[in-house]
Amino acid sequence: MTAAPDAAKGFDLAALLAERGDERYDLHARHLNHQLPRMLHTIGFDKVYVRAEGAHFWDAEGNDHLDMLAGFGVMGLGRHHPVVRRALHDVLDAQLADLTRFDCPPLPGLLAEKLLAHSPHLERVYFGNSGTEAVETALKFARYATGRPRILYCDHAFHGLTTGSLSVNGESGFRDGFAPLLPDTKIPLGDLAALERELARGDVAALIVEPIQGKGVHAAPPGFLRAAQEALHRHKALLIADEVQTGLGRTGDFYAYQHEPGVEPDLLCVAKALSGGYVPVGATLGKDWIFRRVYSSMDRVLVHSASFGSNAQAMAAGLAVLSVIEDERIVAHARAMGDLLRGRLAALVDEYELLHEVRGRGLMIGIEFGRPSSLKLRSRWAMLQAARKGLFAQMVVAPLLSRHRILTQVSGDHLEVIKLIPPLIIDEADVDRFVGAFREVMDEAHAGGALMWDFGRTLVKQAVGNR
Repeated sequence: MTAAPDAAKGFDLAALLAERGDERYDLHARHLNHQLPRMLHTIGFDKVYVRAEGAHFWDAEGNDHLDMLAGFGVMGLGRHHPVVRRALHDVLDAQLADLTRFDCPPLPGLLAEKLLAHSPHLERVYFGNSGTEAVETALKFARYATGRPRILYCDHAFHGLTTGSLSVNGESGFRDGFAPLLPDTKIPLGDLAALERELARGDVAALIVEPIQGKGVHAAPPGFLRAAQEALHRHKALLIADEVQTGLGRTGDFYAYQHEPGVEPDLLCVAKALSGGYVPVGATLGKDWIFRRVYSSMDRVLVHSASFGSNAQAMAAGLAVLSVIEDERIVAHARAMGDLLRGRLAALVDEYELLHEVRGRGLMIGIEFGRPSSLKLRSRWAMLQAARKGLFAQMVVAPLLSRHRILTQVSGDHLEVIKLIPPLIIDEADVDRFVGAFREVMDEAHAGGALMWDFGRTLVKQAVGNR
């Protein structure tokens, strides 16, 4: 193999980070989304992390932080899993003739074969670069295969932020100002009557649905997916399952739709954890007849493609991820840790009046807060709600990070829900750590702890100032 040219020695990544790494927040403020550093400063999330491994990362002072967010679900195996790292080193060292565009390399076929083994009713895969691309692919394929224009989606759904996927996004806050979007139609999650009314119009190509919605962590009602599938097929329409966040073991089965017997989506979207946290990748799995209709002739061979789709690094990462999931029994582990964590949190509902519900499946858990019964707490709750719904949940998230070094997230704008989507490799010690910290925060909130409620007043001022 030819040695790298001497010119490459002019770039030293470690030296660059050592020299300029402390400018991270200023660089973002000047050159990227300027609201991100502003938001992080406001809520006290403006930390500096220098190293990560598994479900933990460390700041510059060497303090250990527990990750209960997993990069919005990307880090399913945690950070820097050795098997995935080795696979990426191997594929780079192999110096493959990648992305020639005029050959059929083996890695995409091998990854497709491995993915399809977990959904045996599906036969083909398209590889893109992200979850939103996987959704865009499913929308295009459904429209072309059925010859119909309209896609149904559910209220509060999140399927991505590119124009097509934004058109099936059930949250107005993401849609506002980006019209005109595609003329798709929203129905309530679980409302079969609404589904039937729309199907009766005869122009529906598909229903796209998250088996468990990421926003608020709401599962489709029992029996809904099966009944919806039957209704769709009666009307010659398709079921698209968006498993970008719920797939690959997150909910205690390989895919979340598999919790309901008899459900077999016509198209299936996955991404996030398939990347191993390294190389962006999205996949759209589908039935053979759909792919054959879209790619109906040699003239249409590139009718849907992506410049970086099926690149060797992404395919190697995906193969390594699936190997780890199988070899380390990650799905069963996620189910067991999810049952343990959810059960211990649910036991606290009767203990804390501000804690209203714990729900979810596997390691996708929603903790919802609500109006307390005692007068003193009610007045404080009302202060926050009057300013902006969702501030109490942020009041819980902030001390979990600042005092207990646990990273979590509020589940969505204007929601009093914390969503837990930790790496699927967390252990009982991590569960103990989170539950202990959560109890301490709840104890302080119910005791009227000044530090926590003072932070709440800061959030109120910020919320009012943004109006």
